[in-house]
Amino acid sequence: MAQVLDFDLKQTVLINGTFGPREIAQILDAIAADYTQLGALREVVQELEAKENPSPASNVVLGVCLYLLGNYPAALAALQRGDGGALAHFYLAKAHFGVGAYDAALQSYEAAAKAGYDRDLCALGRVEALRYARKLEQALKELDELSGAVEQTAEYLYQRGATVAVLGGNPAEVVALYERAVEADRKHAGALFGLALENDRHGNDETALELYKQSAARFPSHVGALLNLGLVYEDRGHFERAVQCYRRVLDVFPDHKRAQLFLKDAQASGDMFYDEDAQKKRDRISQVLSLPVTDFELSVRSRNCLQKMGIMTLGDLCRSTEQELLASKNFGETSLIEIREMLASKGLHLGQMAAERHIPDALDTESLSADEQAILLRPISDLSLSVRARKCMARLGITTIGELLRRTGDELLECKNFGVTSLNEVRDKLTTQGLKLRGD
Repeated sequence: MAQVLDFDLKQTVLINGTFGPREIAQILDAIAADYTQLGALREVVQELEAKENPSPASNVVLGVCLYLLGNYPAALAALQRGDGGALAHFYLAKAHFGVGAYDAALQSYEAAAKAGYDRDLCALGRVEALRYARKLEQALKELDELSGAVEQTAEYLYQRGATVAVLGGNPAEVVALYERAVEADRKHAGALFGLALENDRHGNDETALELYKQSAARFPSHVGALLNLGLVYEDRGHFERAVQCYRRVLDVFPDHKRAQLFLKDAQASGDMFYDEDAQKKRDRISQVLSLPVTDFELSVRSRNCLQKMGIMTLGDLCRSTEQELLASKNFGETSLIEIREMLASKGLHLGQMAAERHIPDALDTESLSADEQAILLRPISDLSLSVRARKCMARLGITTIGELLRRTGDELLECKNFGVTSLNEVRDKLTTQGLKLRGD
């Protein structure tokens, strides 16, 4: 832990001469140990983006950092301006995967392996891309072709468990693979989430909760772990904790539809319960957020810029991002530092409430694929399910219509808070699409 606490993220990225898998692992561990380090990573990205005529190597560093922040399109653009080395190709593959371009991800993983990146990691990346592209038999074949020490690694065991699960294999085998993965690496977010999900499905609530917590504690956190952990907290009446989970998702993925919906639901549910201490805390925070910026000694330039942007209170500032401020005419680094220091004096920072501005849009009805399996790859949100049914889908890890069709009615009824009314709703929605649950 001491090494993590002494780690200087900015120096590692901006000053040290080398930047590769070792440094990236250090960054991930530092943020997992201290989530405020995420702000340092954002500042690093801003400094890299401000460079004039950046070198190809600098673009690779920027691209990797953007990927870690979840900004996959920007990461792709930066990495494509990179040096064409092994690291650039590997993170191009991960960024392509992040935007759902699975065929492009497969090609980039091949290029990374040819350029000298760890061939086993590239192969396992291909397996994941193949699984998401629904090329399941090919994914299993590539796993079978791997041999040696890689077969005992957490990533291999996790990818195999996830592939067997999607293929509808023996649940006991899936659990065993996830358990072995966690034994190999107790910090593997995917394996922890997979094992948590299996325990959740079998009613092992306390074990599932602990595993969700462990997975969510990593960085980048498994989005499914944060969403399901939020749902568990909601079931237990811990709505503030649930809100924190959903906000962490939105902190990295501001447009994440399910996180937006769940955040709104949790906030609405939380309002139904009164906790005197929590209410006092909220009142104190509300008072601080309502303080006008004119109460603070700011430079004339900063005051004028904030006024032009319609920022009147500390709350308005917390709902604004550094990028938005810097985009304002005449607002530069000096003003930004001044604003940061002012907010820090009150225990606040820019962007910490940015997620509250995101109001859920209409559910996405676009198909995820144009090929013959398009209907199976469409998001579950296309069915416009009720909140209760929607949360059951999230708890079961069902994100596409194809995944739903592999379930039976009895399997859905095993989910907490999912009853016959919800089951009939799901069946009715599928019927309008000419589809049925397995066994119907």
